[in-house]
Amino acid sequence: MSATQAYAAQTPTTPLTPFSFERREPGPRDVKIEILYCGVCHSDIHQVRDEWGGSIYPMVPGHEIVGRVTAIGDQVKKFKVGDIAGVGCFVDSCRSCPNCVAGLEQYCDNGMVGTYNGREKITNLPTYGGYSTQIVVDEQYTLTISPNLPLEGVAPLLCAGITTYSPLRHVGVGKGHKVGVLGLGGLGHMAVKFAAAFGAEVTMLSTSKSKEADAKRLGAHHFALTSDPATMKELANSFDFILNTVSAQHDYATYLDLLRTNGTMIVVGVPPTPSKVPAFNLIMKRRSIIGSLIGGIKETQEMLDFCAAHNIVSDVEVIPVQEINEAYERMLKGDVRYRFVIDIASLK
Repeated sequence: MSATQAYAAQTPTTPLTPFSFERREPGPRDVKIEILYCGVCHSDIHQVRDEWGGSIYPMVPGHEIVGRVTAIGDQVKKFKVGDIAGVGCFVDSCRSCPNCVAGLEQYCDNGMVGTYNGREKITNLPTYGGYSTQIVVDEQYTLTISPNLPLEGVAPLLCAGITTYSPLRHVGVGKGHKVGVLGLGGLGHMAVKFAAAFGAEVTMLSTSKSKEADAKRLGAHHFALTSDPATMKELANSFDFILNTVSAQHDYATYLDLLRTNGTMIVVGVPPTPSKVPAFNLIMKRRSIIGSLIGGIKETQEMLDFCAAHNIVSDVEVIPVQEINEAYERMLKGDVRYRFVIDIASLK
């Protein structure tokens, strides 16, 4: 066992505080990683505060992990000591269901094992995430990271990046498509970068005029103020795809009307209560709504390789772990451009 320093939530209502625990030693197929950076995802807040139910305490959040390999098991083939490696939203799955076999481990029929707030399949012990100094993960669920990109900007790719990359690839976004990105936050800013990199004509859809300059800096070709009725009327039947990243309550019907015939709204944001979907907004133009959840290991590696080849990283604000509670409050106010990343050196 290996002593590990971390920050953890002890209850849903108390701040994250310093916490010590033991990591297992690497098994034959395991990789031990000294964590350098860990991104802060909005889902960390949801789970820390038990807003989705079933949270396990104490909880060490963090599933956007980048670090350096410090030890490997004797059967490991993908990594050597000193390599840069990453860990995303899950660290195991059943490996045998149709989805796992197809490389869609995120949809494991028997439930993937979350990087934190999950339970290890063999021991049933809670999993602890990346707000910590080290982690041990099966090499099959560990990702290769290019050392040529700024690692603090790479960390959020392990969740925010793959959450937007995967559905855009799934629907085949490319040259000739018109794509609307709804919401400019941690997910939305990555969606703009990817959709533009894939060759689509990208429009940022936002209620905040102040975000126009940033949206265009990130790669959006157009900006539309969705609170302006004239703009919304002009955009009716305009888009092939809308990537909806908004987690606040909003009216789906308003944005469905911006889709062309056969257009698709891709939902990756999770509003706090169910959203209404009027049937006529779908059937009159044969529109559709689909959802998407992160990506499998193979596709996540594909995304990381694409980012390395095209120099794509997240826009981040690096913080010491001691500021994590303040960062949570700032995130709830939308006061981050566009992802907080913890410098894990601050834990040592």
